[in-house]
This record gives sequence, structure tokens and C-alpha cells, in this order.
Amino acid sequence: MSAALSDPAATARRALSLLDLTDLSDACTASAVDALCRDARESGVAAVCVWPQYVSQCGRGLAGSPVRIATVVNFPAGGEDVERTLDDAREAVADGAHEIDLVLPYRAFLRGDEGVARDMVEAVRDICARTVLKVILETGALESPERIAAAGRLALSAGADFLKTSTGKSPVSATPQAAEALLGVLRGHEGRPAGLKVSGGLRTLADAATYLDLADKLMGPGWVGPKTFRLGASSLFSVLRDAAGAGA
Repeated sequence: MSAALSDPAATARRALSLLDLTDLSDACTASAVDALCRDARESGVAAVCVWPQYVSQCGRGLAGSPVRIATVVNFPAGGEDVERTLDDAREAVADGAHEIDLVLPYRAFLRGDEGVARDMVEAVRDICARTVLKVILETGALESPERIAAAGRLALSAGADFLKTSTGKSPVSATPQAAEALLGVLRGHEGRPAGLKVSGGLRTLADAATYLDLADKLMGPGWVGPKTFRLGASSLFSVLRDAAGAGA
């Protein structure tokens, strides 16, 4: 049994504190965002993650709460239009976003145009001087641990505060192998502190426990916390809430 599952309720409470409670569905509505903010306030998650048009609404719904507001840019396609991405990032920051989740131009990276990928991360970093920047690598498309690690190193050197596995919109999302590759990059990183966000395909308490165990094993006790480790999910929330309540 996973060490993290030896006490399911405690694991669920721990995972909730690290959760980016997410609604990036095509059917997302203002009323759904109100419900998301209510759930976030009541459960003590780390952040909500919503489409840019809902950032201001989250600011009102989460006023006075420690829950942070994250949004996405260049999402989910990971295109190469730097100016459009910068405009979106500026607007999101002006609307009150605390965190920006930027999709790396991963197709450019795959074809060897690392400069295109680096330029976008650096440009958004400049916009997000006081905003946490998470760079989504779309690890399912990168496939190999070597390419995943190389993309992670590029993102860190260009200013990422977090490496994030996936958009959740691709055929292959987060995997333990991808997370292990990125934790290895973080472990060897000698610059400012940075973290990992595991996102895409997390649906069960066992999923959350797998990644918590992996981070604890590779990074050591005490490393995992909201400033260094996040779980990005939508359907996982109710599972964690129910499991946490069962042990109350």
C-alpha cells in the first residue's frame, strides 16, 4: 500500500490543501464559477483555476480568503503568438490573477526551435513580475523523460516558478514517469526555488497519493507544500472532500 494511503483521510486533507480547484470546461458558466469559489472557500484548497474571463468574478467571490486565483494563457493549443499571449497575460494580471498557467509552445520545442519556446516564457515572465508563473509543458506530447526534462530545464531557466505537466486536454496527461522526470530537474536546480504542478487525469485518492509519495521520496520530507507542489484537477475535488470528511 502507498504510504500516503495508510491514512486515507489525512492524505485527502493534505491533497486538498495542495489542490488547484479547476473549471476549464467548455461549458463553464458564471454560476459554475460562483459554486467553485464557494467550494474553494469552504474546503481550504490552494487555488482556483479558471478561464481568464472569470478572474474578476473570482476576485469578488474569494475576497478575504487565502485561496489564490490562477488562470491560463496560450491555452490549450500552446501556439506561438507571443503578442496575443502577452495581451492575455496583462489583462489577467490587471483583473487580479495571482498565478498564470502558460502553455509552452511545445510543438516549437519538439521541432528544435527552443528559442521560440524560451522567448515566450521570458516575455510572460516580464509581465508576471509579481505573479506566480506556471509553465505547462504538455508532457504527454513530449513523451520521453529526456525531452520532458529538457523542456523543464528550459522553462526554469526562462523564469518559471512551477513546472506543470499537462493541460488536461491532450490524449495523454500526467503520468508518474513525467512527474519523476520533472522532480529530478527540480532536485538538480540551483536557481531560485521552484515547484511542480501535476495536472490532467487525476481522479482518485490513489492518484493523489501516488504523486505525493513520489514527491516525498524524491524531494524529502517537508518539501511538499502549496508553494512548491500543486495538484490540478476538477473531478478529484469531491473525492478528496468526501474522504477528508470521512476521517473527521
